[in-house]
Amino acid sequence: MELWLDASIDGQNDTNGFTRVWEGRAHDVAEVILDDYRAQEETLSLIGMVPWILVRCSDWTMIPLENLVAVSRGSGTRIAVAIANEIDLAGAAFALEHGVDAILITEDLWGAAREMAESREPSSDSSDSAPASITTAAITSIESGGVGERVCIDLIERLDDDEGIAIGSVVEVLCLVHGETIPSGYVPTRPFRVNAGAVHSYVLMADGSTRYLSELSAGENVAIISSDGSRRSATIGRLKIERRPFLLVRYLSGDSEGNIIAQQAETVRLITPSGGQISITDAAAGDEISVLCDRRMRHMGLALEGRMVEK
Repeated sequence: MELWLDASIDGQNDTNGFTRVWEGRAHDVAEVILDDYRAQEETLSLIGMVPWILVRCSDWTMIPLENLVAVSRGSGTRIAVAIANEIDLAGAAFALEHGVDAILITEDLWGAAREMAESREPSSDSSDSAPASITTAAITSIESGGVGERVCIDLIERLDDDEGIAIGSVVEVLCLVHGETIPSGYVPTRPFRVNAGAVHSYVLMADGSTRYLSELSAGENVAIISSDGSRRSATIGRLKIERRPFLLVRYLSGDSEGNIIAQQAETVRLITPSGGQISITDAAAGDEISVLCDRRMRHMGLALEGRMVEK
């Protein structure tokens, strides 16, 4: 982490040890004032377009800074933040475990900032990580999941057999929920539909980010995944939300524990490692299902190196 001296403030003379002396402007730095949501959106739009963004907060807040750190990973843009109070140094240095790339300070904060910079371990970029992969999980239990809001994802195209969407309560191990392409004696097929699960669940998007089912809307693109790991993109045409009874399915892949809360209906099926599928109402402890394993943490749906525990 670099330490910059804010020489735009009068009385800053000792430049020894500082990476850069900031005098108010530089050709490679875009300086922004972050004071509301609109300013955050404008700042986010600069990521990937400029080498550095220098952030000044009118009222120190952590969440916008975490958002900038998350989006900037692997973009080529680095984040610097102006710090006026010693108590805010740790928040900037360790935001999302990664921290900002530079801190702009006055001389009186030099000692504390240097100590903070030296204590921070180098962080890895999520773009260097192994990609998410399809693995096998064993169901450990199935129990009642209560009654709540269930989301069906209706696409503007049909799914093939062996295709589904990665969904679940634990982002580290999302299970593959099969499309409604299998005939039933009681209802016709809905080959454009995935009965996805409870509104709180994660869903994998086409760009590799995750969203909550409650956040989705028509026109957005989700990832369609097969049991062999192949992917394609499909556009949402409609979300159908209704109150339904649920089953809570818990499963284990290695030392990663996950679960999905899905509608208690025989038309809800999970993809299996053989390329087949099993109805959630027929599944039992010991049955194997396919899951998408990704051990990275997430912020704003974006993958970052770091550990996150969900149960």
